[in-house]
Amino acid sequence: MDIIEAFQRLSLALAIGVLVGIERGWQEREEAAGKRTAGIRTFGLTGFLGGLAGFLQPFVGPMLPAALLVVFGIAFVVFKRFEAEQSQDYSVTSVVAALVVFALGTVAVVSNMSVAAAGGVAATALLAARHSLHGFLRNLTWLELRAALVLLAMTLVALPLLPDRTVDPWNSINPFQLWLLTIMIAAISYAGYLAIRIVGPKYGILFSGAAGGFISSTAVTLSFARMSAASAQAATNLAAGASIAGALSIGRVLVISGIMAPVLVPLLAVALAPVILVLLVASFWLARRSASEKGAADVHLDNPFELMTVLRFGAFLGIIMCLSRVMIERVGTSTIYGVALLSGVADVDAITLSTAQMVGSVLTKEIAATAILLAAAVNLIVKMVLAIVFGDRGYSIPFSIATIIGIVAGAAGYAGATMIS
Repeated sequence: MDIIEAFQRLSLALAIGVLVGIERGWQEREEAAGKRTAGIRTFGLTGFLGGLAGFLQPFVGPMLPAALLVVFGIAFVVFKRFEAEQSQDYSVTSVVAALVVFALGTVAVVSNMSVAAAGGVAATALLAARHSLHGFLRNLTWLELRAALVLLAMTLVALPLLPDRTVDPWNSINPFQLWLLTIMIAAISYAGYLAIRIVGPKYGILFSGAAGGFISSTAVTLSFARMSAASAQAATNLAAGASIAGALSIGRVLVISGIMAPVLVPLLAVALAPVILVLLVASFWLARRSASEKGAADVHLDNPFELMTVLRFGAFLGIIMCLSRVMIERVGTSTIYGVALLSGVADVDAITLSTAQMVGSVLTKEIAATAILLAAAVNLIVKMVLAIVFGDRGYSIPFSIATIIGIVAGAAGYAGATMIS
């Protein structure tokens, strides 16, 4: 490298150390002079030392940076040990940060400057997030941690092991794609659950219903129905929450279809958009109408990411995929409608995913869209029945009216689009 480039790289090594030193010095800004472990000067010189090690490597030998890193690390650890005995502070963060700064200084000189700069910013951001990270750990529950680990294991461990090909005689079940779809639904559910935890219950029924729409609007409808039977004064507010859950659930169907088969979006949107609009307007109107009853916002949603729940969904999705393919091959594409009606009683996601996968190969976009719409309509009717059977009249009547208007509006939109086309 020429002299200009050498100055640039050494300056970057120094800058990385100074950046980390600013953060470390700020953390110890209340300490008396002379009692700070390390600050701008120490970390700046550490980064510069790492850069010099990289600069001298061609002249001394390739082992120089590693040898200096070991010597520097030992010296820093010994110093930190004596300091810990005096202050009773046994944190090793500064030691690790110093080693990282040294290494990044070397990278800045001998390798990619952008990588070194990005590493310095990332390390500083991580150090600065100390209080936020500690607060996050204090609020994290075991169920949330376990669910996150399971989701990571499903994605990074189990998924790569599955064959990306069909394994059944009907060429309907691809283990890799089936598991990937299961992960997608699980991730959506987990995100909705975390949203509830982050925002908290004080935002009440509407937010709980909205978050529940990403998890299971059917479960939300049933849960709210039972709550309305036990607390009639909250019935109208609960109906508002159930309506927004239904709207977002229908929106989820549209999003999943768009991801799996974008050609379905125009056909589905003309029917689903009116349903979403009606349910959202109903939710807003019911929320405005209802008073904030005591205890109405105290909605309990179970952890949505239980492993057995996810596995049951995957099994159900596989059955729907296999049944759809077999029925289509043996009887004809018209049987997909029967499968859609049956699937819609329990879940819309499974038939949406399986049907969207077959667009272009087995099903036309028109047949696939009709099947998805039938399943969505059946699911709306099932939720209305649950509200009537288990809920208070103040809950079931407004929710049922909103649902019926939504279904009629969706059917009218689809019929109108079909006539025009």
